[in-house]
Amino acid sequence: MTEDSDLQGTARARRWINDAIETIEADFNRSADTHLLRVPLPACLGIDLYLKDESTHPTGSLKHRLARSLFLYGLCSGRIGPDTTIVEASSGSTAVSEAYFAQLLGLPFVAVMPRATSAEKVVQITRYGGRCHFVETPCAVYAEAERLSAALGGHYMDQFTFAERATDWRGNNNIAESIFAQMALETHPVPAWVVVGAGTGGTSATIGRFIRYRRLTTRLCLADPEASVFHRHLADRSVRTTDGRPSIIEGIGRGRCEPSFLPELIDRAEAVPDRASLAAARVLSERLGRSCGGSTGTNLWAAARIIAGMAAAGKTGSVVTLLCDSGERYRSTHLDPRWLAERGLVLEPYIAAVEAFFERGVSPDAILVA
Repeated sequence: MTEDSDLQGTARARRWINDAIETIEADFNRSADTHLLRVPLPACLGIDLYLKDESTHPTGSLKHRLARSLFLYGLCSGRIGPDTTIVEASSGSTAVSEAYFAQLLGLPFVAVMPRATSAEKVVQITRYGGRCHFVETPCAVYAEAERLSAALGGHYMDQFTFAERATDWRGNNNIAESIFAQMALETHPVPAWVVVGAGTGGTSATIGRFIRYRRLTTRLCLADPEASVFHRHLADRSVRTTDGRPSIIEGIGRGRCEPSFLPELIDRAEAVPDRASLAAARVLSERLGRSCGGSTGTNLWAAARIIAGMAAAGKTGSVVTLLCDSGERYRSTHLDPRWLAERGLVLEPYIAAVEAFFERGVSPDAILVA
Protein backbone atom coordinates (compact mmCIF):
# COMPACT_ATOMS: atom_id res chain seq x y z
CA MET A 1 0.00 0.00 0.00
CA THR A 2 1.42 3.39 -1.02
CA GLU A 3 1.70 6.49 1.08
CA ASP A 4 -0.95 8.16 -1.09
CA SER A 5 -3.44 5.33 -0.51
CA ASP A 6 -2.73 5.48 3.25
CA LEU A 7 -3.50 9.19 3.23
CA GLN A 8 -6.65 8.62 1.21
CA GLY A 9 -7.80 5.96 3.67
CA THR A 10 -7.13 8.27 6.59
CA ALA A 11 -8.99 11.11 4.90
CA ARG A 12 -12.00 8.84 4.25
CA ALA A 13 -12.02 7.73 7.88
CA ARG A 14 -11.83 11.34 9.07
CA ARG A 15 -14.74 12.31 6.81
CA TRP A 16 -16.75 9.40 8.17
CA ILE A 17 -15.98 10.44 11.77
CA ASN A 18 -16.96 14.04 10.97
CA ASP A 19 -20.25 12.81 9.48
CA ALA A 20 -20.85 10.50 12.46
CA ILE A 21 -20.39 13.31 14.98
CA GLU A 22 -22.69 15.53 12.92
CA THR A 23 -25.29 12.75 12.84
CA ILE A 24 -25.22 12.39 16.64
CA GLU A 25 -25.37 16.16 17.12
CA ALA A 26 -28.33 16.38 14.74
CA ASP A 27 -30.11 13.65 16.71
CA PHE A 28 -29.47 15.61 19.90
CA ASN A 29 -30.82 18.76 18.26
CA ARG A 30 -34.06 16.93 17.41
CA SER A 31 -34.55 15.80 21.00
CA ALA A 32 -36.10 18.20 23.50
CA ASP A 33 -34.77 18.31 27.04
CA THR A 34 -36.46 16.02 29.55
CA HIS A 35 -39.06 17.46 31.91
CA LEU A 36 -38.64 18.24 35.60
CA LEU A 37 -41.81 17.07 37.35
CA ARG A 38 -43.01 18.50 40.66
CA VAL A 39 -44.43 15.83 42.97
CA PRO A 40 -47.05 17.16 45.45
CA LEU A 41 -46.14 16.68 49.13
CA PRO A 42 -49.14 18.10 51.02
CA ALA A 43 -47.91 16.59 54.32
CA CYS A 44 -44.52 18.31 54.09
CA LEU A 45 -45.20 22.02 53.79
CA GLY A 46 -42.16 24.01 52.69
CA ILE A 47 -40.45 20.99 51.13
CA ASP A 48 -40.68 20.38 47.40
CA LEU A 49 -39.88 17.13 45.58
CA TYR A 50 -38.96 17.04 41.89
CA LEU A 51 -38.31 14.21 39.44
CA LYS A 52 -36.13 14.63 36.35
CA ASP A 53 -38.05 12.44 33.89
CA GLU A 54 -35.35 10.66 31.88
CA SER A 55 -37.83 8.13 30.49
CA THR A 56 -38.75 10.58 27.71
CA HIS A 57 -35.41 10.24 25.89
CA PRO A 58 -35.68 8.59 22.44
CA THR A 59 -34.45 5.29 23.93
CA GLY A 60 -36.52 5.63 27.09
CA SER A 61 -33.99 5.99 29.89
CA LEU A 62 -31.30 7.99 31.64
CA LYS A 63 -28.70 5.90 29.79
CA HIS A 64 -29.45 7.72 26.51
CA ARG A 65 -27.25 10.58 27.74
CA LEU A 66 -24.43 8.21 28.64
CA ALA A 67 -24.60 6.32 25.34
CA ARG A 68 -24.40 9.56 23.35
CA SER A 69 -21.41 10.72 25.40
CA LEU A 70 -19.64 7.36 25.07
CA PHE A 71 -20.05 7.35 21.28
CA LEU A 72 -18.74 10.90 20.98
CA TYR A 73 -15.85 10.01 23.30
CA GLY A 74 -14.99 6.94 21.22
CA LEU A 75 -15.24 8.82 17.92
CA CYS A 76 -13.14 11.77 19.06
CA SER A 77 -10.57 9.46 20.67
CA GLY A 78 -10.04 7.56 17.42
CA ARG A 79 -11.45 4.30 18.80
CA ILE A 80 -14.57 4.12 16.63
CA GLY A 81 -14.34 4.12 12.84
CA PRO A 82 -16.57 3.27 9.87
CA ASP A 83 -16.10 -0.52 10.25
CA THR A 84 -15.97 -0.86 14.04
CA THR A 85 -18.13 -3.42 15.82
CA ILE A 86 -19.33 -1.91 19.11
CA VAL A 87 -19.40 -4.21 22.14
CA GLU A 88 -20.76 -3.30 25.57
CA ALA A 89 -21.25 -4.95 28.96
CA SER A 90 -24.64 -3.90 30.32
CA SER A 91 -27.61 -4.83 32.46
CA GLY A 92 -29.82 -3.65 29.61
CA SER A 93 -30.64 0.06 29.44
CA THR A 94 -27.22 1.28 28.31
CA ALA A 95 -27.22 -1.46 25.69
CA VAL A 96 -30.61 -0.30 24.40
CA SER A 97 -29.32 3.25 24.00
CA GLU A 98 -26.01 2.20 22.47
CA ALA A 99 -27.81 -0.07 19.99
CA TYR A 100 -29.81 2.99 18.92
CA PHE A 101 -26.68 5.07 18.27
CA ALA A 102 -24.89 2.17 16.57
CA GLN A 103 -27.83 1.80 14.20
CA LEU A 104 -27.80 5.56 13.62
CA LEU A 105 -24.17 5.28 12.47
CA GLY A 106 -24.58 1.99 10.61
CA LEU A 107 -22.30 0.04 12.97
CA PRO A 108 -22.74 -3.54 14.26
CA PHE A 109 -23.53 -3.76 17.97
CA VAL A 110 -23.28 -6.61 20.48
CA ALA A 111 -24.59 -6.38 24.05
CA VAL A 112 -23.10 -8.69 26.67
CA MET A 113 -25.76 -9.02 29.37
CA PRO A 114 -26.83 -11.24 32.27
CA ARG A 115 -29.37 -13.84 31.18
CA ALA A 116 -31.80 -12.46 33.78
CA THR A 117 -32.11 -9.11 31.92
CA SER A 118 -35.76 -8.26 31.27
CA ALA A 119 -37.16 -9.57 27.99
CA GLU A 120 -38.44 -6.12 27.11
CA LYS A 121 -34.90 -4.72 26.99
CA VAL A 122 -33.74 -7.61 24.81
CA VAL A 123 -36.54 -6.85 22.35
CA GLN A 124 -35.56 -3.19 22.21
CA ILE A 125 -31.90 -4.00 21.56
CA THR A 126 -32.76 -6.31 18.69
CA ARG A 127 -35.25 -3.77 17.32
CA TYR A 128 -32.34 -1.36 16.91
CA GLY A 129 -30.34 -4.02 15.07
CA GLY A 130 -28.21 -5.10 18.02
CA ARG A 131 -27.29 -8.65 19.00
CA CYS A 132 -27.56 -9.95 22.58
CA HIS A 133 -24.83 -12.20 23.99
CA PHE A 134 -25.83 -13.66 27.37
CA VAL A 135 -23.77 -14.69 30.40
CA GLU A 136 -25.05 -16.47 33.48
CA THR A 137 -23.97 -14.01 36.18
CA PRO A 138 -23.66 -10.19 36.25
CA CYS A 139 -19.98 -10.35 37.24
CA ALA A 140 -19.14 -12.26 34.05
CA VAL A 141 -20.10 -9.44 31.67
CA TYR A 142 -16.79 -7.56 31.87
CA ALA A 143 -14.37 -10.30 30.82
CA GLU A 144 -16.74 -11.69 28.20
CA ALA A 145 -17.28 -8.27 26.60
CA GLU A 146 -13.53 -7.72 26.47
CA ARG A 147 -12.95 -11.19 25.00
CA LEU A 148 -15.70 -10.81 22.43
CA SER A 149 -14.49 -7.37 21.37
CA ALA A 150 -10.98 -8.72 20.78
CA ALA A 151 -12.32 -11.69 18.82
CA LEU A 152 -14.41 -9.41 16.59
CA GLY A 153 -11.72 -6.76 16.22
CA GLY A 154 -14.19 -4.31 17.67
CA HIS A 155 -14.32 -1.61 20.33
CA TYR A 156 -15.38 -2.43 23.89
CA MET A 157 -17.16 0.74 25.07
CA ASP A 158 -16.64 -0.18 28.76
CA GLN A 159 -19.18 2.16 30.30
CA PHE A 160 -18.06 1.13 33.78
CA THR A 161 -14.63 2.66 33.21
CA PHE A 162 -15.35 5.58 30.90
CA ALA A 163 -18.73 6.91 32.11
CA GLU A 164 -17.24 9.47 34.50
CA ARG A 165 -14.85 10.93 31.91
CA ALA A 166 -16.99 10.82 28.74
CA THR A 167 -19.45 13.49 29.94
CA ASP A 168 -18.56 17.19 30.09
CA TRP A 169 -19.39 17.78 33.77
CA ARG A 170 -18.92 21.56 33.52
CA GLY A 171 -21.94 22.05 31.27
CA ASN A 172 -22.82 21.36 27.61
CA ASN A 173 -26.40 20.59 28.67
CA ASN A 174 -25.44 17.64 30.84
CA ILE A 175 -28.04 16.36 33.29
CA ALA A 176 -26.74 18.51 36.16
CA GLU A 177 -26.82 21.76 34.19
CA SER A 178 -30.31 20.87 32.94
CA ILE A 179 -31.63 20.21 36.47
CA PHE A 180 -30.33 23.46 37.94
CA ALA A 181 -31.49 25.52 34.94
CA GLN A 182 -35.00 24.07 35.26
CA MET A 183 -35.02 24.76 39.00
CA ALA A 184 -34.20 28.47 38.52
CA LEU A 185 -37.77 29.77 38.97
CA GLU A 186 -38.84 27.40 41.75
CA THR A 187 -39.44 28.43 45.36
CA HIS A 188 -36.18 26.78 46.42
CA PRO A 189 -34.08 26.99 43.25
CA VAL A 190 -30.93 25.46 44.73
CA PRO A 191 -31.87 21.98 45.95
CA ALA A 192 -30.89 20.94 49.45
CA TRP A 193 -30.32 17.44 48.07
CA VAL A 194 -30.03 15.64 44.76
CA VAL A 195 -30.67 11.90 45.09
CA VAL A 196 -29.30 9.48 42.47
CA GLY A 197 -28.49 5.82 42.12
CA ALA A 198 -25.26 4.48 40.63
CA GLY A 199 -24.60 1.75 38.11
CA THR A 200 -21.47 2.99 36.43
CA GLY A 201 -21.26 6.05 38.70
CA GLY A 202 -21.25 8.39 35.71
CA THR A 203 -24.37 10.33 36.67
CA SER A 204 -23.34 10.82 40.31
CA ALA A 205 -19.88 11.92 39.13
CA THR A 206 -21.34 14.44 36.67
CA ILE A 207 -23.75 15.92 39.21
CA GLY A 208 -21.21 15.92 42.05
CA ARG A 209 -18.55 17.65 39.96
CA PHE A 210 -21.04 20.19 38.64
CA ILE A 211 -22.16 21.06 42.20
CA ARG A 212 -18.56 21.74 43.16
CA TYR A 213 -17.72 23.58 39.96
CA ARG A 214 -20.68 25.94 40.44
CA ARG A 215 -19.90 26.24 44.19
CA LEU A 216 -23.42 25.23 45.20
CA THR A 217 -24.63 24.23 48.66
CA THR A 218 -26.52 21.21 47.31
CA ARG A 219 -25.54 17.85 48.74
CA LEU A 220 -25.54 14.55 46.86
CA CYS A 221 -27.17 11.38 48.19
CA LEU A 222 -26.53 7.92 46.75
CA ALA A 223 -29.62 5.69 46.62
CA ASP A 224 -28.23 2.17 46.50
CA PRO A 225 -29.78 -1.32 46.55
CA GLU A 226 -28.99 -3.20 49.76
CA ALA A 227 -27.09 -5.89 47.83
CA SER A 228 -24.83 -3.34 46.12
CA VAL A 229 -21.21 -2.69 47.05
CA PHE A 230 -21.27 1.10 46.63
CA HIS A 231 -22.74 2.04 50.03
CA ARG A 232 -20.46 -0.52 51.68
CA HIS A 233 -17.46 1.05 49.96
CA LEU A 234 -18.50 4.48 51.22
CA ALA A 235 -18.55 3.16 54.78
CA ASP A 236 -15.26 1.25 54.41
CA ARG A 237 -13.02 2.05 51.42
CA SER A 238 -11.33 -1.35 51.69
CA VAL A 239 -14.60 -3.05 50.64
CA ARG A 240 -14.65 -3.23 46.83
CA THR A 241 -16.76 -6.30 46.06
CA THR A 242 -19.70 -8.28 47.39
CA ASP A 243 -20.25 -12.01 47.09
CA GLY A 244 -23.92 -12.17 47.98
CA ARG A 245 -27.01 -12.49 45.84
CA PRO A 246 -27.28 -9.54 43.41
CA SER A 247 -30.07 -6.99 43.54
CA ILE A 248 -33.06 -7.48 41.24
CA ILE A 249 -33.13 -3.74 40.52
CA GLU A 250 -31.63 -3.35 37.04
CA GLY A 251 -29.43 -0.40 36.11
CA ILE A 252 -28.10 0.53 39.56
CA GLY A 253 -26.09 -1.21 42.23
CA ARG A 254 -23.08 -3.39 41.43
CA GLY A 255 -21.22 -6.33 42.91
CA ARG A 256 -17.89 -4.60 42.38
CA CYS A 257 -16.83 -0.99 42.90
CA GLU A 258 -16.68 0.35 39.33
CA PRO A 259 -13.81 2.58 38.15
CA SER A 260 -16.27 5.36 37.24
CA PHE A 261 -17.75 5.52 40.75
CA LEU A 262 -16.21 8.46 42.63
CA PRO A 263 -17.02 8.05 46.34
CA GLU A 264 -15.50 11.41 47.32
CA LEU A 265 -18.42 13.19 45.63
CA ILE A 266 -21.11 11.48 47.73
CA ASP A 267 -22.33 13.22 50.90
CA ARG A 268 -24.70 10.52 52.11
CA ALA A 269 -25.69 6.97 51.14
CA GLU A 270 -29.01 5.21 51.65
CA ALA A 271 -29.22 1.42 51.27
CA VAL A 272 -32.69 0.46 50.05
CA PRO A 273 -34.27 -3.04 50.12
CA ASP A 274 -35.42 -4.33 46.73
CA ARG A 275 -38.98 -4.72 48.01
CA ALA A 276 -38.98 -1.06 49.05
CA SER A 277 -37.76 -0.02 45.59
CA LEU A 278 -40.48 -1.97 43.79
CA ALA A 279 -43.18 -0.73 46.16
CA ALA A 280 -42.10 2.90 45.85
CA ALA A 281 -42.07 2.62 42.06
CA ARG A 282 -45.67 1.34 42.12
CA VAL A 283 -46.94 4.07 44.42
CA LEU A 284 -45.18 6.78 42.44
CA SER A 285 -46.54 5.40 39.16
CA GLU A 286 -50.08 5.68 40.53
CA ARG A 287 -49.54 9.21 41.83
CA LEU A 288 -47.85 10.51 38.69
CA GLY A 289 -50.02 8.67 36.18
CA ARG A 290 -46.90 7.39 34.39
CA SER A 291 -45.00 4.16 34.77
CA CYS A 292 -41.73 4.08 36.75
CA GLY A 293 -39.01 1.44 36.85
CA GLY A 294 -37.52 -0.09 39.98
CA SER A 295 -34.48 2.20 40.18
CA THR A 296 -36.83 5.19 40.34
CA GLY A 297 -38.39 3.53 43.36
CA THR A 298 -34.95 3.23 44.97
CA ASN A 299 -34.47 6.96 44.44
CA LEU A 300 -37.88 7.78 45.90
CA TRP A 301 -37.38 5.67 49.05
CA ALA A 302 -34.05 7.39 49.74
CA ALA A 303 -35.56 10.82 49.01
CA ALA A 304 -38.47 10.05 51.37
CA ARG A 305 -36.01 9.37 54.20
CA ILE A 306 -34.32 12.71 53.58
CA ILE A 307 -37.57 14.66 53.28
CA ALA A 308 -39.05 13.09 56.42
CA GLY A 309 -35.88 14.08 58.29
CA MET A 310 -36.09 17.63 56.98
CA ALA A 311 -39.75 17.87 57.99
CA ALA A 312 -39.06 16.53 61.49
CA ALA A 313 -36.28 19.12 61.92
CA GLY A 314 -38.52 21.96 60.71
CA LYS A 315 -36.38 22.56 57.60
CA THR A 316 -37.60 23.75 54.22
CA GLY A 317 -36.08 23.34 50.75
CA SER A 318 -36.20 21.22 47.64
CA VAL A 319 -35.08 17.67 46.82
CA VAL A 320 -34.48 16.48 43.26
CA THR A 321 -34.22 12.90 42.08
CA LEU A 322 -34.54 10.96 38.82
CA LEU A 323 -37.24 9.02 37.03
CA CYS A 324 -34.73 6.74 35.34
CA ASP A 325 -36.90 4.68 33.00
CA SER A 326 -40.41 3.36 32.48
CA GLY A 327 -41.86 0.40 34.30
CA GLU A 328 -43.03 -0.88 30.92
CA ARG A 329 -39.53 -2.35 30.51
CA TYR A 330 -40.30 -4.69 33.41
CA ARG A 331 -43.72 -6.09 32.50
CA SER A 332 -42.28 -9.60 32.49
CA THR A 333 -40.46 -9.17 35.81
CA HIS A 334 -41.22 -6.51 38.45
CA LEU A 335 -44.78 -5.91 37.28
CA ASP A 336 -45.67 -9.58 36.87
CA PRO A 337 -47.46 -10.98 39.98
CA ARG A 338 -46.29 -14.52 39.15
CA TRP A 339 -42.66 -13.41 38.89
CA LEU A 340 -42.94 -11.71 42.29
CA ALA A 341 -44.64 -14.72 43.88
CA GLU A 342 -41.96 -17.12 42.60
CA ARG A 343 -39.36 -15.03 44.43
CA GLY A 344 -41.41 -14.55 47.58
CA LEU A 345 -41.54 -10.78 47.09
CA VAL A 346 -44.43 -9.41 49.17
CA LEU A 347 -44.76 -5.68 48.52
CA GLU A 348 -47.89 -4.68 50.44
CA PRO A 349 -46.21 -3.55 53.71
CA TYR A 350 -43.76 -1.43 51.74
CA ILE A 351 -46.52 0.05 49.59
CA ALA A 352 -48.37 1.07 52.77
CA ALA A 353 -45.17 2.65 54.10
CA VAL A 354 -44.70 4.77 50.96
CA GLU A 355 -48.35 5.85 51.04
CA ALA A 356 -47.87 6.89 54.68
CA PHE A 357 -44.92 9.04 53.65
CA PHE A 358 -47.04 10.91 51.11
CA GLU A 359 -50.07 11.21 53.39
CA ARG A 360 -48.35 11.98 56.71
CA GLY A 361 -44.78 13.00 55.87
CA VAL A 362 -43.19 10.26 57.96
CA SER A 363 -40.23 8.13 56.92
CA PRO A 364 -41.37 4.90 55.28
CA ASP A 365 -38.96 3.00 57.53
CA ALA A 366 -40.83 4.23 60.62
CA ILE A 367 -44.03 2.62 59.34
CA LEU A 368 -42.30 -0.70 58.70
CA VAL A 369 -40.82 -0.76 62.20
CA ALA A 370 -44.18 0.10 63.76
